[in-house]
Amino acid sequence: MVRISDGATSHADSDHDNSGQVVDGRSARRDRNRLAVIDAAIELFSEGNLRPDSASIALRCGLSPKSVSRYFEDIDSLIATAAARQMEQVFPLYQIHAIGQGPLQQRIDEFVRVRLKAYEVMVATFRAASLLALKQPEIHKYLDDARSMAREQIDAHFATELKPLAPAERQSRVATVDALFQAETLDYYRVYRRFSVGLTRTMLVDALRRLFGPQRQLEPESKPRRQPSRASA
Repeated sequence: MVRISDGATSHADSDHDNSGQVVDGRSARRDRNRLAVIDAAIELFSEGNLRPDSASIALRCGLSPKSVSRYFEDIDSLIATAAARQMEQVFPLYQIHAIGQGPLQQRIDEFVRVRLKAYEVMVATFRAASLLALKQPEIHKYLDDARSMAREQIDAHFATELKPLAPAERQSRVATVDALFQAETLDYYRVYRRFSVGLTRTMLVDALRRLFGPQRQLEPESKPRRQPSRASA
């Protein structure tokens, strides 16, 4: 839990940074307090409070509600800033080491591991941001950019299996994988169906195997038996 003092400090309102330059102590404290407000909002998101008020945020970070309002003009701007900050923080979680390399099963396991880990860390802030996306274009764009990056990752990681396909089939496969790993889909598994992480992982791995593994030849449909005619009856 972040705690920042909002009172006056006993030391002078100036300090030195690592380069020896003088830094305004009040400015540094303002930056720390503003960051504490953002981090407090992220903590509250993770606890299910997707639209915390100034009083809740102030209580969490140790500032006064008036101070919280001083750093952000309204809750929407605070949520937008918090969402952008956490997205930047968790971006490395989406990275796949040696993307597109290795046997299919290894790539499937790594893809599922990475996406589930990022979901567990980011989902609360994603929910809060999604509430604002329709009325805040910058949040809508941020989410769209994240989804575009996710689709590009699918293309790169499963390029071996996708490239031989016809364009329409390739697009269909990518869209299916993309839908399987949306936060809303994972919420359905983890929250509404209450599936464990292990079961969710198993289902997703199995789905990717079916999408990208060797395709079984469909058995020819057996011809229906001819009904006996009345004459032969």
